Amino acid sequence: MKLSIITINYNNADGLQKTINSVLAQSFTDWEYIIIDGGSTDQSVEVIKTHQQHIACWVSEKDSGVYNAMNKGIAAAKGEYLLMLNSGDYLINNEVLSQVFGKPVSADILYGDTLWDDNGSTFETHFPEQLSFQYFRNNSLGHQTTFIRRGLHNEVGMYDESYRIVSDWKFFMQAICKHNVSCQHIPVLIAVCGRDGLSCKIENWGRVVAEREAILNKEYAMFMPDYERADTIEQKYDFLNKSLPVRIGRRIKMLK
Repeated sequence: MKLSIITINYNNADGLQKTINSVLAQSFTDWEYIIIDGGSTDQSVEVIKTHQQHIACWVSEKDSGVYNAMNKGIAAAKGEYLLMLNSGDYLINNEVLSQVFGKPVSADILYGDTLWDDNGSTFETHFPEQLSFQYFRNNSLGHQTTFIRRGLHNEVGMYDESYRIVSDWKFFMQAICKHNVSCQHIPVLIAVCGRDGLSCKIENWGRVVAEREAILNKEYAMFMPDYERADTIEQKYDFLNKSLPVRIGRRIKMLK
């Protein structure tokens, strides 16, 4: 089996229905579908049961957080690649999985682009062709639009449940920057994603920064002083680059 699609859900029956519909409509069919529900009290379980003939595995039980639910899905998966498509997010069209897997792929991580829907206002994120440690210091990939070879979780590890918000970012950092896994950018919009996730909410940004800083200082302590010095140099260069034309302009006016 080529792909395991994993959806985690909690009390989001309407969003779950939208996600399921986008999966079932795919022209590409070499997939299994796994739904991990956190013990919802709305109509989510009824939605799951309506489609259970298309679902390889599902549970509805209390979990200890987003990453605990994601790890449950990974443990149940049998596909060569994994896609974490959260409840409420949906594949952008019926052909997108055929675009990704219609020709042979072999990279450990395949990452596509994201269309964000912020209460009806949409914008796109196009990820770089080349990934680097510097990129990951302040950015990440979208797990809803990234296909991960399942075996990487045996080599790199599962999602670290001790962090509440940035464990997918930590996984990408570890896999790409420490384990040097192979990556391939698929320059296609893969999914439409909401801006209501934990890492997107303004009130959580402070915690996102704190968790990332804790990981960087723990896992990459030897590199951080060099990158911080480079940041200082870059800031000074930007300041000079912006202020020099102004200073020259003032000097020219004085000479007139």
